[in-house]
Amino acid sequence: MDSLKHLLYDYLLSVGTSEVMAKYLNMLALLLGLLIIVAITDFVVRKLIRITFIQLAIKTKTRFDDLLITNKVPRNIAHIIPLLIAIEIIPTVFIDFPSFENFVEKGLIVFAIVLALWIVRSLLNTLKDYLKSLPAFKDKPIDSYIQVFMIFAWLGGFMSAIAIITGIPFIQFATGLGAISAVLILVFKDTILGFVASIQVSINDMVRIGDWITFEKYGADGDVIEINLATVKVQNFDKTITTIPTYALISDSFKNWRGMTNSGGRRIKRALFIEQEGVKYLTEAEVDKLKNIQLLTSYLETRQGDIASYNKEHNVNKELLLNGRNLTNIGVFRKYIDSYLKQHSAINKDMMIMARQLEPTTQGIPMEIYAFSSDKRWENYEYIMSDIFDHLIASLPYFDLEIFELPSHSSFKQSKTTQ
Repeated sequence: MDSLKHLLYDYLLSVGTSEVMAKYLNMLALLLGLLIIVAITDFVVRKLIRITFIQLAIKTKTRFDDLLITNKVPRNIAHIIPLLIAIEIIPTVFIDFPSFENFVEKGLIVFAIVLALWIVRSLLNTLKDYLKSLPAFKDKPIDSYIQVFMIFAWLGGFMSAIAIITGIPFIQFATGLGAISAVLILVFKDTILGFVASIQVSINDMVRIGDWITFEKYGADGDVIEINLATVKVQNFDKTITTIPTYALISDSFKNWRGMTNSGGRRIKRALFIEQEGVKYLTEAEVDKLKNIQLLTSYLETRQGDIASYNKEHNVNKELLLNGRNLTNIGVFRKYIDSYLKQHSAINKDMMIMARQLEPTTQGIPMEIYAFSSDKRWENYEYIMSDIFDHLIASLPYFDLEIFELPSHSSFKQSKTTQ
């Protein structure tokens, strides 16, 4: 091994190269050889470990080993062997440059600390994913526990790295840091809050660039265009820019529309307020008239037959419509809305479609439409929703129903004229 250390050095001296140049060229050659060895070793070990884990995952029934692969645990572990080889050979590479050797060794130790944190994080993520798949842990805040642990782990790793770089013993460094922590917190309060918030936002995947968010407290309603340590910039739909403190994302409530964007549709949730005075039971003649509405023909024939059979079986006196089972105009209208939505080309049929009657109010009976438009673009979404309600409002007279509205000025004038 000693002969290999200066093999190129001795050759360069023999061909007339200066001693200083020979040392540098010899060091560069050894460094290049080390990089090649490390790269090849890392590639081979990574492949072998990954194949081993995959074979193990195939043979076992538990999902834990599958999650290890998903969270890149084998890949991170594979870096350990090349790192150990590099640490072992570095003294040989920099035998003529002790100062370089000390600098590179410290760098490798710092990388070892970071690698250890990567491995711990990937193992904890695997454990988190596995526990979340178990019914007993589904409602437990596992993410919070892991995040707290990782914050302390990263803090410890950072302090260890600084202690190694500066050459100060870890205990002494930690003690000195504790003495000035109060001053640091006071001076860098906003920066620290932003730093912690940015970690939380990143880990929890709360906001991404390009997300549409609504933050009423700061008047923000638009797309996120920038996220940094201190602020989040939102371009509102009127093209103005709103700046939000990063820590506000974890201290206050806001709405992220990413779930809607990634889903199959955009929700339509709006109600028609129907006058209560117009609600009534339907006579046979009125039901027969409504059968001309194609979307209701089959439903009314079936329901009319079922109701007639029930009333006959229970000997119901139908001289009074209140007796027995009956159809109401508002109930038939609700069924019409449901049928209309289910055949509408712009409504996503794979998501919830519902027409429901809400609790009566002083403004009438709310008949709410709950469905999802297939097109999520704002302009098209508004057009689809308007088209649906245009049709439903125009269809109300066919059911002898009216929309509630407060009296206008012209209504009072007309009342005075008739008097």
